[in-house]
Amino acid sequence: MPGRHQHVNLHTPRRTGVPRHAIPLITSAAALLLAGCGAIDSVGGSGSSASPEKGDDITVGLLLPDTDTARFEKFDRPLIAKRVASLTHGKGKVRYANAGSSAATQSRQFAQMISARADVILVDAVDSKAIAPEVQKAKDAGIPVIAYDRLAEGPIDGYVSHDNELVGEVQGRAIVDALGEKAGTSKIVMVNGSPADPNTARFHEGAISELKGRVVVAKSYYTKEWLPQVAKANMQKAIQAVGLNNIAAVYSANDGMAGAVIDALKEAGVHKMPPVTGQDADLAAVQRIVAGEQRMSVYKSFLLEATGAADMAVAKVQGKAIEFDALAQDSVDSPTQKAIPAQLVPVVALTKENIKATVIKDGVYTVKDICTAKYAADCAAIGLK
Repeated sequence: MPGRHQHVNLHTPRRTGVPRHAIPLITSAAALLLAGCGAIDSVGGSGSSASPEKGDDITVGLLLPDTDTARFEKFDRPLIAKRVASLTHGKGKVRYANAGSSAATQSRQFAQMISARADVILVDAVDSKAIAPEVQKAKDAGIPVIAYDRLAEGPIDGYVSHDNELVGEVQGRAIVDALGEKAGTSKIVMVNGSPADPNTARFHEGAISELKGRVVVAKSYYTKEWLPQVAKANMQKAIQAVGLNNIAAVYSANDGMAGAVIDALKEAGVHKMPPVTGQDADLAAVQRIVAGEQRMSVYKSFLLEATGAADMAVAKVQGKAIEFDALAQDSVDSPTQKAIPAQLVPVVALTKENIKATVIKDGVYTVKDICTAKYAADCAAIGLK
């Protein structure tokens, strides 16, 4: 890892040190990156010069935003719990709550975490602005808060996520590449994420940086709470407004919405599915990619993000400043705070060509998971067996 901090401003046009199109491949070996910085192994050890504020008997509060995004329950939650247990010799525990896409519910859950005296809180905010008062209350109570996946407002102690503008760039580039010479005159529809999620703006900015001047954005929608049913309704509006045969591609910000977009196109009677993007490498999306229904997804290593968040949370609550700094070699700005210590995990475009080298190699899915009877022939056609 580089020794200097990479600064990312998350509410003005970015610039990180990541070159455009330099999209690193995530494999299980990438986990060695943190260990090489002394970040993983040392968190659970005794090499810190700081005296721990807490021992191993700690409680990490984990607040996730919804159940519509498959990765949260299937990967993030169990990975974080497993890592916390590993770092604390089995004594640490995770207190968990899911907001079910409700900002009000998440605020109540956050208040309950504070009342229960969690030692540190990891929060993936439904609404980054709405959660700020609870973040402040945690600060006042002496409980550190680490924003996970989405940057919350308020006095955050750390942030673990991805280079979210790069996510959008990867998606936008996939559309331009898929359209080829026809891109210049092609009409596309953009199905963006929730306006309450700060990542949505970053994804959109990254995508537009690739799409602007190369395609015609005929319609663009934002999707309340990332709900697939809202995305489907908006796609149906786009089909009516633009015309089914005039839609050359669809930018969908994540996989859950991509599935809804594809359903709307099928129901409208599409003969050849236009390129549709996604994000999160949901199993259903990987299967759609195999079948040729979805062009791509953005694979973000759940292992690295979840492990990094658990490492940062435990290091923070145990007072291990050296380990915390090793884990947070980037920094970001929110609308309410400057220079938040951050760890930004790289991303990769997931396509038919690299399924083996990404989600299968990393152990996210097996060939058996992907290649069910429905997809057996498609898997065989691309040598996935």
